[in-house]
Amino acid sequence: MEYLTQFESPLGNLYITADEVGLTGVAFEQDKGNRLSVDLNNLKYSDNQPVLMDAKLWLSLYFFGSVPDFLPDFSLKGTDFCKQVWKIVEKIPYGSSMTYGEIANLVAKQRGTKASPQAVGNAVAKNPIAIIIPCHRVLAAGFGIGGYSAGLTRKRYLLELEHIEYNE
Repeated sequence: MEYLTQFESPLGNLYITADEVGLTGVAFEQDKGNRLSVDLNNLKYSDNQPVLMDAKLWLSLYFFGSVPDFLPDFSLKGTDFCKQVWKIVEKIPYGSSMTYGEIANLVAKQRGTKASPQAVGNAVAKNPIAIIIPCHRVLAAGFGIGGYSAGLTRKRYLLELEHIEYNE
C-alpha cells in the first residue's frame, strides 16, 4: 500500500508519498519533472502514517530555519547509479554544496569507472525526494545555479535559506 499526504511549504504545496518501508517521494505540486513515481489516484490519503509524519516534521523544522537532526526512512526506487548519486547528495551537509563534477568524481572512485557530470545531473534530476535529499545543493561548474526540476525560483529560495553562495 502506498500513502499520500500534503505539506504546505513557503514554496507551495508538496506531495509526500510513502510505502510501509519509507518515503517514496516528496515533490512540488507543480514540479514539471513530476518525480513522484506513483499514480496519485492509487494512493491512500493519510495524515497519521509514521513516516509521513516524520517527513512533515522534518520539513517544518527545515522551513523554520532549523537543521533537522534526523532523516525519515527512505524507500527509493531507481537504478543503482541513481541510488548511488542520491546517497552522495543525501550526505551534503546543510549550508554546503557540491558540483555535478565533484559528485561524478566520487561516483567514479566508488565504481572504479568513469562517471560524467551530465550523467550525475540526470540522476539528480530524477531524485524522488526533493529537499530532504537535497538536490538543490548540487551546483554546476563554477558554482553556477544549474537546473532544478521544481524551478530556479525555488532553488534560489532553498539555497538562500541555507546561506549557500552560487553564481547565476
